This record gives sequence, structure tokens and C-alpha cells, in this order.
Amino acid sequence: MTAYHAPSGPLRGTVAAPPDKSLSHRAALLAAMTDEPVSITGFLDAADTNATLAAVEALGALVERRDGSLVVRGPGLRAAARAERIDVGNAGTLMRLLPGWLAGQAGGRWTLDGDASIRRRPVDRIAAPLRLMGARIDARDGRLPPFTVTGAALTGIEYELPVASAQVKSCVLLAGLLAAGPTTVIEPRPSRDHTERMLAAAGASIERKGDRIVVAARDELELGSLHVPGDPSSAAFHAAAAVLVPRSRIVIEGMGANWTRTGFFRILRRMGGVVAGPLEEPGDGVPAVEPVCELDVCHGPLLGTEVEPDEVPLAIDELPLVALLGCFAEGTTLVRGAGELRLKESDRIATVVDGLRGLGARIEATEDGFAVDGTGGLRGGVLEAHGDHRLAMLGAVAGLASRTGVEVVGMEAAAVSYPGFEADLAALRG
Repeated sequence: MTAYHAPSGPLRGTVAAPPDKSLSHRAALLAAMTDEPVSITGFLDAADTNATLAAVEALGALVERRDGSLVVRGPGLRAAARAERIDVGNAGTLMRLLPGWLAGQAGGRWTLDGDASIRRRPVDRIAAPLRLMGARIDARDGRLPPFTVTGAALTGIEYELPVASAQVKSCVLLAGLLAAGPTTVIEPRPSRDHTERMLAAAGASIERKGDRIVVAARDELELGSLHVPGDPSSAAFHAAAAVLVPRSRIVIEGMGANWTRTGFFRILRRMGGVVAGPLEEPGDGVPAVEPVCELDVCHGPLLGTEVEPDEVPLAIDELPLVALLGCFAEGTTLVRGAGELRLKESDRIATVVDGLRGLGARIEATEDGFAVDGTGGLRGGVLEAHGDHRLAMLGAVAGLASRTGVEVVGMEAAAVSYPGFEADLAALRG
């Protein structure tokens, strides 16, 4: 589907941040790992998260969909059903977290596969620690889907992540719940900590000491109920639009304020965007809750900035928006240490650079990021989404702030994480 997004007048109004995709994945998985029913409110109804619901159903969970909520009756931590094939669709989070649970189911064997995009996304980073713990992972060409997980009696390990990754960290921690002895993950830099918080809420023995997260084996998990707050990664597109379009002012309601997810909003403030509202500050330990906030976002003149490697994991999904903001900023915007972008639904360094350059940007790719010379705006044109939901939404926001508008080819990709994106954006345009 091709969608044209014309230049916009001021954006006004209030928008509710859509349910968080990362938390929805984890909520469904953790609920399936419990023995008692778990009620989930605010679950995201989108292609990626529905793939996770289908996966847990294939593994023995019963999922009851009610008005505005779900009830998941799982098989329990150590009793996942045998399923010959699990289709993860386009859900990279599901693909990388689920094997952590399956790896500890001795005697079980599951093959995970997905769409064409998933088949290009490597799994060697989760396979390495799981093999060290005793599981067997057999992947196409040694590192690509489809791949097979053969469960085994696991042994806890101390594993230092070669690259900060919440998905790999979460996979190892989930496996640690079923392993003999403690499992320790050492992070080179902080990354989103939703899995740790949810495990703490479920009664797991988990603690953080500096850059080390330690989890111990459990016989069972108990959750009772979960609420999924609004997604900062989705809300970021509305915030960027309000900052870029002159005389705009919007309010974003119900957004998760977890400090490991709000790196983009701190970058936005640093560049000159007016973002008023409470964001969680870093703290010690593992909280068992997810904070929620309301943000007031206004247009403002922007200055170029440098995004350093330690900021990247806290804003990884929003870095394409940093590139867009850089086009309108005074000076140069530089992002370093973001090589992980090349392993997303598309090679997001290449596709973002090519896409924005086609709209008139002065932008160059680097091995692990990009450099943007601000020109004060974009001409407009055509942007190909390449099946990437974040690139589709990037093109829409670029169109609002451009001189001639942007035609987004493949706009339907936005439904992977935010089915109501175009409607919400149109409401803000009045």
C-alpha cells in the first residue's frame, strides 16, 4: 500500500501512546510460563504480538480474549507442549526470547521459523550462551532461521554480552530460571530491563549489582495480573512530528517512563525539542513496576548532537528519528556505536540513509551509524519502507515536515507495531 503524507499545519491535541510492543511480548511469554491464570490489560493487538500469542498457544497455553484484556492460562515453567514448528512471523523479539524458555525443557524439540525478513536475522548471539548452558541449537548456515532448539538439563553460567542487547540478555535470564545454579549476565552497557522487572514481579530471585544481573532457578512463577503501559518507541514518532512542525503542541498520555526506554526523549530535549514531563531516572536494584508518565511536547529550533555508544541501547528503535531530526537541525548530528541497526527488520542504517537522502537529506552512512548535515528541512519525495514498520512511520513524519510531502511505499508495514498510527496522526492534524 502506498500512502501520501502531505506537509502539515500545526499538530494539536492529545494522543494515547499505544500499548508497548516489547512489554506485550514479554507479558504473553511470562504468563505462559506460570501455572495459574494471568490477566493482562493493555496488550498490543498487532501482527508481531499476535504472533507471540499464537506461539504460546502452540506451546500449551489457553488464551482468552476479552474486551480490552487477555487471560492466559499457561502450561507452567517446565511443561511447554511439544510443537513441531513455531511461526514467529516478523517478530524478532519472540524469535530471540522464546528459545530461552524452550532450551530448559529436557527432551523437547522445536523449530522456529518466520517470514522472509526473519530469515535474514541472525540467531548466533542467543545460540552461543544457550549452547554453553547445555542446550542444542541447530540453525541454517549455522546462524540463521529456521533453527531448531533441543531442550536439555541446563547449567547456570556467567555470560558477558559481547554487545548490549536486551533480547539476548532476556533469553539467557529465561534459560537461567530452568538451570542448575545461578546464571549471571554481564552487560557492557545498560539495555531495556523489562524482563528483569517482570521476573521480579513474578517472584523470581533476580538482582542487579552494577553491570551484573543474577537470576536463580525457580520451580514456578506467579503473576496474577499485568498491565502494559504505552510504548515510548511508538510515541516517539508523534513527539518528533510535534517538534518538527512549526507551532505544534501535543500531549502524549499513558506512556511508559522506564529510563531504559526513554533515551530518545533525552536526546530530543538535548537537541532543543520542548519535552515536559517526568521520566524515570536510573536507580539501583530491579524494580517490579513499570512507571507511566504524561508528556507535553512542543515545536522548537533544533541543534545537531552526537549520540554516543552508551546511549544507543536506550534509544535503539528511535535512532531513525534522530536522523530525521538531524536534517532539520543546525549543525551536524552524528550517531556512533549503532551497528545493531543493521540486524533489524531491514538494515536500518542503509535504508534510513538511502530513504532520507532520496528526500533531500545530506546524510552519510558509517559502519556503525550515520552523520547528518542539517539543512533546515527536507524537499520530500518517495520513501520505500522495505517491509520495516519503523521506516514506514519515519516516512509519514518526514512528509508532515517536508516542503512537498512524502509518498511512503509499503505503509502497511506500520501495522506490525502500531495499527492505529495513521489514524492517530491524522487526529493530531485536525
